[in-house]
Amino acid sequence: MKRIGFIGLGVMGRPMARHLLKAGHAVCGYDVSKEALADLAAAGGTPATSIEVVVRGAEIVFTMLPAAPHAIEVYEGAGGIFEAGTPDQIFVDCSTLGIQAALQLHASAAARGLRFADIPVTGASPAAAAGTLVFIAGGDKATVDEVEPVLVAMGTKCVYAGAAGNGQAVKICNNMAAGVIKAAICEAFVLADKLGIDAKTFFEVASQGSAQSFALNVLCPHPGILPNAPSSRGYEGGFATRLMHKDMLLACEAAAGAGAVIPVTNLAARLFGECAASGMANLDNAVLYQYLLGRTSDIEPRAAA
Repeated sequence: MKRIGFIGLGVMGRPMARHLLKAGHAVCGYDVSKEALADLAAAGGTPATSIEVVVRGAEIVFTMLPAAPHAIEVYEGAGGIFEAGTPDQIFVDCSTLGIQAALQLHASAAARGLRFADIPVTGASPAAAAGTLVFIAGGDKATVDEVEPVLVAMGTKCVYAGAAGNGQAVKICNNMAAGVIKAAICEAFVLADKLGIDAKTFFEVASQGSAQSFALNVLCPHPGILPNAPSSRGYEGGFATRLMHKDMLLACEAAAGAGAVIPVTNLAARLFGECAASGMANLDNAVLYQYLLGRTSDIEPRAAA
């Protein structure tokens, strides 16, 4: 059993913390949401009143946060993780931050004599709920090896990607492809609709043909086809459009720095940005299908989780 700190108990972090508890670890968590803290307590965890309380006494501290600014503040801000941390602890960020933010946190940790790894995840909320996430690790190999037995309580495996920031680099490439595929699947349903094709008929063919993909077979954007997909729950509870837009922009930024030509990704990023700006920012990104059909006025926007 390990004493685990967990900061960020949202759509991804909440089920991840539950899996740690099921594996027998002691979990102390923090989130700005009182509902999330109550859920942690109901699952057998210990809700904390501050980041400092979470860090105190933990052997490993995980963070799962929306974006780089949140992580930088949580790690480097006053009363943050690095201020409260000690060299005998391990700090692991599982968010999608981007390469530069990850390198900044690695450097900050090293300057303080602390151990840090960037270990983002792939598999989205269904995998977080099922405990089948894949972890992508960047940083010191010995540190990653030490934390890996805890990671597998929340997923199927941990892939070591190499030096600091490489976990983020692999994750960005993965999410870049996922975003492009999701946009293409949404467009395919739009065309099928305009051609008068029944959506279930199209799904039956595409999900078993060359268009089969996670974006289609697990997260189908057309409502009413897969009952567990966010699209069948009013686009609630999935990967927010604003976060998909953020990840696509991270890919565009990385490509610009590396001299990579990614015209399709640039277009997909623009589409997700337009969809988010239309009022759908906090709904699952599959709502792009409704945006392309011009039907978002029928969907009730919700506040950020």
